[in-house]
Amino acid sequence: MKTHYLSKAKALPLQIVLIVPFVIQIFAAVSLVGYLSFKNGQRAVNDLAGQLIDRSSDVVDEHLKSYLSIPQTLNQINADTIHRGILNVRDRQTLGKYFWDQMQAYDLTYIGIGLTTGEGLGAARYDGKTITIDDWTAKLPNNTFTYATDNQGNRTQVNARWTWQNSNEPWYTEPIAADKPIWAKIVTGNYPTGPYIAASASRPIYDSQNRLLGMIASDIHLLKLSDFLRSLDISQSGRVFLLERDGTLIASSGTEKPFVFVNQKIQRLQAINSSDPTIQNIARHLQTSGFASITQDTNFQVEVEGKQNYVNVIPWRDKYGLNWLMVVSVPENTFMTQINANTQTTIALCLGALVVASAIGVFTSHWIVHPILRLNWASEAMAAGNLNQTVETSGIRELNTLSNSFNHMARQLHESFTALEKSKEELEDRVEERTTELKNTLEELQRTQSQIIQSEKMSSLGQLVAGVAHEINNPVNFIHGNLAHVQEYTQNLLLLMQLYQQYHPYPIAEIQTLVEDIDLEFLQSDLPKLLSSMRVGTDRIRQIVLSLRNFSRIDEAEFKRVDIHEGIDSTLMILQHRLKGKPEQPEIEVIKDYDNVPSVECYAGQLNQVFMNILVNAIDALEENNTKRTYQEIENNRSQIKICTSIVNSTWLQVAIADNGVGISKEFQQRIFDPFFTTKPIGKGTGMGMSISYQIVTKKHNGKLECFSTPGKGTEFIIQIPLQLKNG
Repeated sequence: MKTHYLSKAKALPLQIVLIVPFVIQIFAAVSLVGYLSFKNGQRAVNDLAGQLIDRSSDVVDEHLKSYLSIPQTLNQINADTIHRGILNVRDRQTLGKYFWDQMQAYDLTYIGIGLTTGEGLGAARYDGKTITIDDWTAKLPNNTFTYATDNQGNRTQVNARWTWQNSNEPWYTEPIAADKPIWAKIVTGNYPTGPYIAASASRPIYDSQNRLLGMIASDIHLLKLSDFLRSLDISQSGRVFLLERDGTLIASSGTEKPFVFVNQKIQRLQAINSSDPTIQNIARHLQTSGFASITQDTNFQVEVEGKQNYVNVIPWRDKYGLNWLMVVSVPENTFMTQINANTQTTIALCLGALVVASAIGVFTSHWIVHPILRLNWASEAMAAGNLNQTVETSGIRELNTLSNSFNHMARQLHESFTALEKSKEELEDRVEERTTELKNTLEELQRTQSQIIQSEKMSSLGQLVAGVAHEINNPVNFIHGNLAHVQEYTQNLLLLMQLYQQYHPYPIAEIQTLVEDIDLEFLQSDLPKLLSSMRVGTDRIRQIVLSLRNFSRIDEAEFKRVDIHEGIDSTLMILQHRLKGKPEQPEIEVIKDYDNVPSVECYAGQLNQVFMNILVNAIDALEENNTKRTYQEIENNRSQIKICTSIVNSTWLQVAIADNGVGISKEFQQRIFDPFFTTKPIGKGTGMGMSISYQIVTKKHNGKLECFSTPGKGTEFIIQIPLQLKNG
């Protein structure tokens, strides 16, 4: 019966069966036409994008070849002129005008020479407009003079003086080391005239006897490459940019500068750090395989802000050592606008065809499905709860079979509902029984939790008793062991003094014998020491008793004003046996940085429990760290616990307890205050100490308890509570 019901529920309406085939045929035909049209459009877009990228790449390539050949060609001409003796590098006036004339003729940023003697001269266009002459000697400092010039290249006045040394500059040292023309490393500078980012074409120069005179260089300002790239008509959102093989941006067609200022100094920009999303995403894609691994033209697509971009990467080299990457990117939507519009039109036509086909199908199927409506009405009545339904048979064979099946189903459904009511009652009984079991389990869990909390308190109390017993034991035994000696020494001294008073200063044999028996000289020297030791022992007992009295507030529920430093010191005194040095490890150093803080209204005993839990965890962390180090390593980097108290915003007390132990991972820091969470081995902690401490600080005192830790460096707990707590 159940199988028959499910089969009916999954059946499709007859009208749908009649209409859908027509709709599918029309939809499939229109979709196929639209798909083929879209794919053809995409193929055309790919071809067009490739043509645009190739054209842009050729334009950039030709410009780079033409523009970057000028400095090297000019250097060769100047080097040949010097080699033949036509140009005298010692005639500084003539040399300056010579370079000035060349700056007028070529779009360069700097032309100059550096001599092996440390001297040099050059003509510069630092601001991109005005030509100046730099003339320097070998005598440091302030050996360089920058001269303004007139329209004939004559020097008119000194604009600036500064220090320059040829041997520190790559455009001087690199070509001399290579002994051939090269491109030196790109240099940067933040000059008063503006940012200076230049590539230097450099080559050695020789006299007529082939003796090395120094080197000659011609600089091009890389920002001019960006100006050229921005002039390309590649599209409003297309990008052309140049990269060094380490991913450093050289120039781009975007508005962003290829550098940033860091502390008033120019720092060249890595492409992956560019604020231009197109450049940044392409650079990240190239970085995955490595910029240096690209040895041939590479084409790919990359998504930028949800839009596809066609990208072409071309290695660009010249014979003087330049090895750059030229990247051209064109967004897909530049070409896809019309195609998307055509696609939308196709979709609209498809939807229109679907509507027409559906209308025709409804009209055609209406006269077929009318006899079935009676069966549908009966089914709806049954669904509403009226199971007494009978459908009359019809003259159609299929519908007649369906009516008989429906009547049979109605009878079976009535029987099924009766059985379902019975099953429902049984299920309710099971749920109630299960709920009772879960309630009992929860109560048992709560009882177990209470027992664990009580165990944690007893563990803290055990630590307290162990500490007190350990600290009191030594001084008490010391005093007890020495009291008999002190009494004996005192009696002997008194007897000796009486004998000296009774007799004469020259002792008789009896006194002499007694002096020898009691070893008077030793008694006189040892008695003060014993008395001093006893006094130290008694003072120690007083301190321990005082600490016990202060710390015993842990079981007090009284809300009172106390000196917070007393509670901290008492806790430290109780833990002294764990802090002091042992044969296997040095003493744990405790650094106190107490501020002048007023008394605090609090539950003193509960706060002492918080201090105890945090300090015990700090000692455990330090001891765990020490087990991984040698004794000498521990001596070189002593274990420390630093306790700082201060006032925050004049209304809050802050206590910071920090150690330099193993630290806590970020994963564990998030759970450090969770109940039952512990990183200690089984049997050494229940995981309730920090949870209870958190409740005491936040719930009982309306304060804050935070944990900050760096694995391998240490942990710091910061406690903040208000100076005055409204006890309500």
